[in-house]
Amino acid sequence: MFSFFRKKSPAPAPEQAPGQVPGQVPAQAPATDVAPAPARQGWLDKLRAGLRKTGGSIATVFTGTRIDEDLYEELESALLMADSGVNATQHLLADLRRRVKDAKATEPAAVKALLADAIADLLAPLQKPLVIGEHKPTVIMVAGVNGAGKTTSIGKLTRHLADEGASVLLAAADTFRAAAREQLAVWADRNTVEIVTQQGGDPAAVCFDAVSAGKARGKDVVLVDTAGRLPTQLHLMEELRKIQRVVAKAEPTAPHEVLLVIDGNTGQNALAQVRAFDDALKLTGLVITKLDGTAKGGVLCAIARERPVPVYFIGVGEKLEDLETFDAREFAQALLS
Repeated sequence: MFSFFRKKSPAPAPEQAPGQVPGQVPAQAPATDVAPAPARQGWLDKLRAGLRKTGGSIATVFTGTRIDEDLYEELESALLMADSGVNATQHLLADLRRRVKDAKATEPAAVKALLADAIADLLAPLQKPLVIGEHKPTVIMVAGVNGAGKTTSIGKLTRHLADEGASVLLAAADTFRAAAREQLAVWADRNTVEIVTQQGGDPAAVCFDAVSAGKARGKDVVLVDTAGRLPTQLHLMEELRKIQRVVAKAEPTAPHEVLLVIDGNTGQNALAQVRAFDDALKLTGLVITKLDGTAKGGVLCAIARERPVPVYFIGVGEKLEDLETFDAREFAQALLS
């Protein structure tokens, strides 16, 4: 798999390896018949464990000996209970029936494997890498409701960026929540990156200053932490739109990415958040957190079917390494393992 971002640079291209097409980016992903790197494998094990509550209820459908209407009815119930939503569930069932017929499958275990393929294909449009370097700085605006893990995800993302050699500037634009600035400052200190903050400052003004500072200091990335809010808080949603407008005044092409952090445990409510924030901000990507121990992991299927905003990262724990890039097939296989 490619790293979660490809940093573009005007520097001369490196010498091509024998047989490599000029300008071609070397693939970092292992072939399907090659085991993942140990670090990735360890994370996949955590993902499987985290999705066990979701996958367990679905997997029990395939413990019988017959492929009949009862199996499909039980599968429909299991997918709905996993918060896949009616639309995605009906799509998956129709797709699965077609695959079973084409493969002439006769065993429930084979149907389970075909379901994994169907889920992977449904989720494939959500798989997209975050690209850093087309703009300098790349301005990433991060939104989300309180409790979704937004600021923590920004800290983890900062670590990933810094580890890849990108210089990062944080903007503490969450001036509503008590200690939000202090929490972000802790992450800045841990990752040894700079932060722009104001005591009781206007969020949009903080963002303007941060983007201006990022340009002046030659930073690769400016990460903007915004205040958590519910989509129903219209005055606060308008504040987000104001931040977008003000950021564009500091850099006409910005923000280059608008990410929404959502809690995977909230199921269909997460889908409602994606709709609302996408309508207001035109989201470019999602970060889905807290998938460890959730029984509602099917919500990604609902998102893929109804509002297919790319999923850049998924999280299965509190540690820095517990935030990773999203891979549709990995997720589908983990969901049914």
